Amino acid sequence: MTMRPIAAHPSRIALRDTTLMLTLSVLVLLLGIASVVIGRVPLAFLSTIHEVVAGERTTDALILAEIRAPRAILAAMVGATLGCAGAAMQGLLRNPLAEPGILGVSASAGLGAVIVLYFGLAQTFGMALPIGGMVGALMAVLLIYVMSGRDASILTLILAGVALNAFAAALTSLALNLAPSPYAALEIVFWLLGSLADRSFEHVGVALPLMVFGGALFIGTGKALDALSLGEDVARSLGVNLRMVRARLIVGTALAVGAAVSVSGAVGFVGLVVPHLLRPMVGHEPGRLLLPSALGGAALVLAADIATRLIPVEPDLQLGVVTAIVGAPFFLYLLLYIRRTMR
Repeated sequence: MTMRPIAAHPSRIALRDTTLMLTLSVLVLLLGIASVVIGRVPLAFLSTIHEVVAGERTTDALILAEIRAPRAILAAMVGATLGCAGAAMQGLLRNPLAEPGILGVSASAGLGAVIVLYFGLAQTFGMALPIGGMVGALMAVLLIYVMSGRDASILTLILAGVALNAFAAALTSLALNLAPSPYAALEIVFWLLGSLADRSFEHVGVALPLMVFGGALFIGTGKALDALSLGEDVARSLGVNLRMVRARLIVGTALAVGAAVSVSGAVGFVGLVVPHLLRPMVGHEPGRLLLPSALGGAALVLAADIATRLIPVEPDLQLGVVTAIVGAPFFLYLLLYIRRTMR
């Protein structure tokens, strides 16, 4: 489905974009504060911040600095990555149903982490889990290029992604089937459900550089995505190097989404829901949608992570479960909406 930009006066566009970005930024900030305050042990935000800055080793200061802060930062990082990647993939494929996992990167990153859990490497090396996820994501890119070739069409990329998703899912199921113990199988299942609990600044340090670099690759394709929304032939006539655009987005997805999945597990539907909600606010222009989708994704994952702590169930809900509960009905609604508009 082709998404065409809607012309508007430049000053109005700038004002709308600025208002939208400020609104989303304030929302992310408020949700970030709520994320570090809310939990089994409520914290007084300002006084605890003062304790951390003063170097005091109180219980509240340790909870904020070593547990809540990295969790909130990772939630914002993961959400921003998935939201921006979703907007980029929808712009590249010109389909509002596309999302970051369509190329098989998310499933492959998950498989890399599952292999680490299966062989017990996470018990001997703390960062083995995120590193395994990133290696899986990078292997996905290599396989996509092998299967589709350098000059692949959009359809070929999608088919390669479908094949890679199926292969990664099959190997993940095999790992579960052959798990050496029920505990190992349960550990794999819980990781696949997605969570940001028990994460540290080590995870932030490992994932942040790849997320930032991948995000920069996304943002740099904004004008090309606007041209591509008019069709591949028009984009070529405007001087867009489609091969380079595809390569940047595929590599960016591998690095950024692979890093996100490697520290959070499977968190679905963020890249589908957020760009669709924000697209009317940016005149349906793919290039203008990238940054708002990053902020919107950060807000959604922060809110979902807060919900996992507020909903009183035992054991605690996993992050991926909450996003799926929100995203799956939205996906069905989107399918029905597109079906009605195409009649």
